[in-house]
Amino acid sequence: MDDRIVEFIRGLRAAGVRVSVAESVDALNATGIMGISEKEAFKASLRSTLVKQADDFPAFEQLFPLYFGSGGPPLQNAMDELSEDEQNMLQAALSALSGRMQQLLDWLTSGNPPTKEQLEELARQAGIRWANNPGEAQYITRRMLRQMGFAHLEDQMRELMQKLQEMGMSQEAMEKLTGIIQANREALSEQIAQQIGLQIAQDRAERPDDLHSSDLMHKPFESLSAAEADLLRKEVQRLVAQLRSRAALRRKRGAEGKFDAKGTIRFNQRYGGVPLEIRYKKQKLKPSLVLICDVSRSMHAVLEFMLQMVYELHDQVNRVRSFAFYGDLAEITVDMANMRADEAVQAAYHAVPGGSYRTDLGRSLMTFHSRYLSTVDSRTTVMVLGDGRNNYNPSRVDLLKDIQRRAKRLVWFNPEPRLQWSSGDSIMEEYELATDEVYIIRNLAQLAAAIDKMMAHG
Repeated sequence: MDDRIVEFIRGLRAAGVRVSVAESVDALNATGIMGISEKEAFKASLRSTLVKQADDFPAFEQLFPLYFGSGGPPLQNAMDELSEDEQNMLQAALSALSGRMQQLLDWLTSGNPPTKEQLEELARQAGIRWANNPGEAQYITRRMLRQMGFAHLEDQMRELMQKLQEMGMSQEAMEKLTGIIQANREALSEQIAQQIGLQIAQDRAERPDDLHSSDLMHKPFESLSAAEADLLRKEVQRLVAQLRSRAALRRKRGAEGKFDAKGTIRFNQRYGGVPLEIRYKKQKLKPSLVLICDVSRSMHAVLEFMLQMVYELHDQVNRVRSFAFYGDLAEITVDMANMRADEAVQAAYHAVPGGSYRTDLGRSLMTFHSRYLSTVDSRTTVMVLGDGRNNYNPSRVDLLKDIQRRAKRLVWFNPEPRLQWSSGDSIMEEYELATDEVYIIRNLAQLAAAIDKMMAHG
């Protein structure tokens, strides 16, 4: 048990809870005295020794059942409730089902859940390597259950019962079998959710926890603790200084001009093609920006850093117009000009109409197109920040394409990896067709590189 407590402490630290060595020793001593037989007393002893801040209680409550839970209720073996003839009927009926559904119903009737290797492969296919918080276990679990065939379980159960009825199984036996399958379905779902939550927490705890290491720049935004986020906010100042210097240098080179071969040839036709006068291309490198930002809760981690970096670079752009969307779209330019980035994120959320609804980029694009299209011209770079998830609403990608045609460039900043674009309500692959470039920005290093590239294009 001591080893599991040590793992739990590592999990708490990875979640941002500050636990000293002395507090860890106190926890081990307290549980040694109190014992572990009384679960509530055991939990209270850990909470009192390890958690000192009220803000850390949610992390403790989330992680405790993952590390010290029962793993979920056990599955029942339906065969124990059936006669030998009824068992033979069930085996024959299961054999007639398709492969995936046969496997699922075999798990739910035999009482033997998937093996560790099977669960690991299902979790890998469901994208567990992209999960950074145990709270995402519910999403991973839903994907795993769909892969296992749970979405079609009711239809397959009706087919199974019909076959068993034709074979002569009694109504009483079929009702008993149905009840066991239903109970096992709930138990298996709970088992998987707990196992996936624990695996995510353990994987997070294995990552480097040195706040001052270079790895922090590459740590996903959603995985940052409060202390790490504070450190990165200070790091933004250094990054902005570097980006400002790079942008100024590009602008200086642009002012000096680049050799224009075609222009030189055309201009010197009067001299019989002899290049007596050299022509140069002069570039205007200060872009005009239009920001269109998703302010849903899932985007807050990256949104603050994005807005901070762009607005810290205000002297390197001609102008910036900012818009936020959630259920609908609203302009937030004035708010952003007078607030810190973290304050502006909160203000933007409350400023957006329909903020109580789910993300609807299609509706937001309609609002932008009808009211604010004049903000976009051939000198404008349009920057969209969002995960491309639209809650199954109409995408209105046609409007985005029209905005792209009017703009100099339209770039999209997305915190989700490409492997997740085809999952759930994501239609990012559709939106990508209306962009000039998509930047994946899961961490501060990627965000800084993406903004630098965007500024380089002008």
